[in-house]
Amino acid sequence: MKKHANCAECTLPNNERICMDPGGKTSPGCPTPRKRLVEAAKKEYKKGEVNKFARLASIQEAECYINREKKPYVMHPVKPRIQEICEFAKKMGYKKLGLVFCVGLKKEAEIANRIFKVQGFHTVSVVCKAGRMPKEELGLKENEKIFIGEFESACNPILQALIVNNEKTDFNILLGLCVGHDSLFFKYATSPSTVLAVKDRVTGHNPLAALYLYETYYMRLCKKCFDL
Repeated sequence: MKKHANCAECTLPNNERICMDPGGKTSPGCPTPRKRLVEAAKKEYKKGEVNKFARLASIQEAECYINREKKPYVMHPVKPRIQEICEFAKKMGYKKLGLVFCVGLKKEAEIANRIFKVQGFHTVSVVCKAGRMPKEELGLKENEKIFIGEFESACNPILQALIVNNEKTDFNILLGLCVGHDSLFFKYATSPSTVLAVKDRVTGHNPLAALYLYETYYMRLCKKCFDL
């Protein structure tokens, strides 16, 4: 039985991996030798709009670094993600951006919206609580709400998706949607979407902090039954 893809457990240095070097090695669970799937993906990349999207995404990736002509090259990144999003959207010829955000990041959304407009985009922005749907309509009990005993609007990512779909946005940018809510938005949105930032209530929306500190302050996450 073929071992499932397991790149996260590959122990080879990057410069020795077959995915990084034509003469590289494989490790258990390496997906690169899976010719049928590799060729199927290549076939998709040859499709018109997909090819344009993938090609310009790779060009955008390279342009986030400077002094690439110097050898030996040492990576020198210079562009924050908000700038990268604006530049990629311009490369693609997008005019209308959907800004889909959490009410808890309304200040950040206002700033992002201002930046997009200054850069020449038309924006459609939709907050997570749009529609004012009571959480009871999702089947939540009183003790399952954040504010017990009070009215509480449910996050409404499906409505957010339907609104940007109806407005015919070219490209959607997610800002701070909850785990699961972002998944529903991706499921229902018809235009390509990306993420400016994800929600992490504890780390100031920097979820990698918990990974960087997994051997110290967040070691409980590596226990089989960590304290919820």
